[in-house]
Amino acid sequence: MEYVVRLGTPDGRVFEEVHRAADASVLKGDLERRGLHIFEIRKKGLSLRPRLPSFARRRRVPVLAFLVFNQELAALLRAGLPLLQCLDLMLERLRDPQFRSVLTDIRDRVKSGEDLSEAFGAYGDMFPALYPSTLKAGERTGELEAVIRRFIRYLKLVLEARKKVISALIYPAVLVGLSFAMIVVMTIYVVPKFTVFFEDMQVDLPLLTRITLGISKFATANWPWLLGGLVVGVVTLRRWGRTTRGRTAFDHLQLRIPLLGPVFQQFSISEFARSLATLLSGGIPLVQALEIAVAAVGNLWVRGRLHPTIQQVREGKAFHSALETAAVFDPLEIDMVKVGEATGSLDVMLSSVAEFLDEQVETRMSRILSLVEPLMLVFMGIVVAILLISIYMPLFSSLGQSKF
Repeated sequence: MEYVVRLGTPDGRVFEEVHRAADASVLKGDLERRGLHIFEIRKKGLSLRPRLPSFARRRRVPVLAFLVFNQELAALLRAGLPLLQCLDLMLERLRDPQFRSVLTDIRDRVKSGEDLSEAFGAYGDMFPALYPSTLKAGERTGELEAVIRRFIRYLKLVLEARKKVISALIYPAVLVGLSFAMIVVMTIYVVPKFTVFFEDMQVDLPLLTRITLGISKFATANWPWLLGGLVVGVVTLRRWGRTTRGRTAFDHLQLRIPLLGPVFQQFSISEFARSLATLLSGGIPLVQALEIAVAAVGNLWVRGRLHPTIQQVREGKAFHSALETAAVFDPLEIDMVKVGEATGSLDVMLSSVAEFLDEQVETRMSRILSLVEPLMLVFMGIVVAILLISIYMPLFSSLGQSKF
């Protein structure tokens, strides 16, 4: 019998394939042993619900909008309303056409007998990877509202950490942009005005002046080609960066940036630890929680380093030993995980690791910011000094010769 299976890979890719199997349960077990996450299995040719437009399946729901949705859903559940009535009320409030279309289909799935976790799992590429499993834990224990509130705390912490990193990077980016703009203006508009003046002086120009004028002349004459080449290069890199190989290379390069590299790595590890802690606290087994938490890591290079830990833990290796082989956790963080395993409070210790790393990220970013401003000012001063010296050296030289 043929089945259409909606699958998720450890690197976060979601796709559909057709498989032959005698039974759906046999097919499910075979795919899970291959390390794939199963969102939906249906017989080929059977389509109980209309498929959504392609844009609705591909675009992710904004994190902030999803946070507000969960806050309202938790409030309605806490008030004692049935789940279907909660979803109906949420549909009346939603204005985003994409989210509304998806939630309508989820409501219909729940009405037809599916669990809420399975209904959200059918759209695993649109929501955070650990959300369906978190809901499943709440459905098993009968504490859906409490589990959603735990997930809300997780989203708030993730958003807060991202805001801190982004806000800290804005100022250095502005300084770099201003420095680049200043160099372009000096090279294209200021320096060429001295070219005719130097030609009329009939003096031998110093080497530094000749280099500056040559660069300026080349940039002024070929700026359309340079601009076009820059645009083509940026577009090519963006397209390559959307592939798995390109994004992995960019993510690895990101971790090797001086000063900022350790910040990005600590943020990725904090993201992984917090996701895993949230899943474990909801009662998800370690191996299944690892599969989801690893897939939720944004940095593909770090995700690739962490992925082998899933199979190692499945084979019986201690979790802290598996993390040592991944070589992305610091010894102190591994020791904290080891203590959590030994005391049976791994979720609590992972939360502590995430909080510890968040503090480290904040401290590092404050130190970097204290260095960036003077370094950029020194760099801008050196560039301006070189340009001014290259322009005024012939003037001083001609004045010295005119005395004789």
